Amino acid sequence: MAFKNRDLLSIRDFSKAEILHIMDVASEMDRSLKAKDRKYSRALEGSVLASLFFEPSTRTRLSFEAAMNYLGGRVIGFSEPSHTSIVKGESFEDTIRVVDGYCDIFVMRHPQNFSAMRAAELAVKPVVNGGDGTNEHPTQTLFDLYTIMKNFRSMENLKVGFLGDLKYGRTVHSLSFALALFHPVFYFISPKSLALPAQYMDGLVKAGVECHEEEDLMKVGDRLDILYVTRIQKERFINPKDYQAVKGVYQIDRSFLSHAKDSLRIMHPLPRVDEINPQLDRAPQSIYFQQAHNALPVRMAVLALILGAVE
Repeated sequence: MAFKNRDLLSIRDFSKAEILHIMDVASEMDRSLKAKDRKYSRALEGSVLASLFFEPSTRTRLSFEAAMNYLGGRVIGFSEPSHTSIVKGESFEDTIRVVDGYCDIFVMRHPQNFSAMRAAELAVKPVVNGGDGTNEHPTQTLFDLYTIMKNFRSMENLKVGFLGDLKYGRTVHSLSFALALFHPVFYFISPKSLALPAQYMDGLVKAGVECHEEEDLMKVGDRLDILYVTRIQKERFINPKDYQAVKGVYQIDRSFLSHAKDSLRIMHPLPRVDEINPQLDRAPQSIYFQQAHNALPVRMAVLALILGAVE
């Protein structure tokens, strides 16, 4: 499979077989991390990751930087564009062209849709999309899939509920298309104002996925294998009144578990606000912190594959 020097811009650029191969490499990275055998500790020695975050991040930025460090590489970059020449008027295009000469691979987060694609068109070095506006977040999807595999041993034929902000939620957009390869049934649960955009729904239906839309979680909660919760993203709203109208519309606590299957697993891309009560954190159904930690072996796999350290 051709991963070396390849951009990772959209999960839709990868076949089912390629996704499963990434899962296999991530599993080996995971095994090595747990064994502390340092098998891959020099795999990317001499390589440099440019970490360009034009938008705030905790998990994505730190887990990519940790992944590069665990593989023996180095990291340059910024987490706040106000600390760069952008404040002097330097264009996005010039920033990418300049940094392209300092690194072997980029990871970039940016508030504008398709910004990662723009960067890839400018850069010679491969670009990994760390989240572009409301569009996609493909590496989040990869470790979401890895988390599902670890908990269910297969991604086939699962009933998955996506709850909350489905309009602006790039993690939902990416994950739904990836899981579409594995014969799921989807339940999209949201206020009408935050429903999954038509272009995503149409694409899933065209791919043959059975999709249901609902506003009331309790009507479908007992059918689900996975409940993928998202926060209502205040920063995506232009009008504050629109945010206030849906703020706190879904708040899950332990009472929901009595309505769900014992085998249900609750996921969340984080950060959370008030949509999952902390009383759920120790429930066996809650795997969102495990999910966050799985970012490390998966992003190690992505970096190692793209830079040719593994095949």
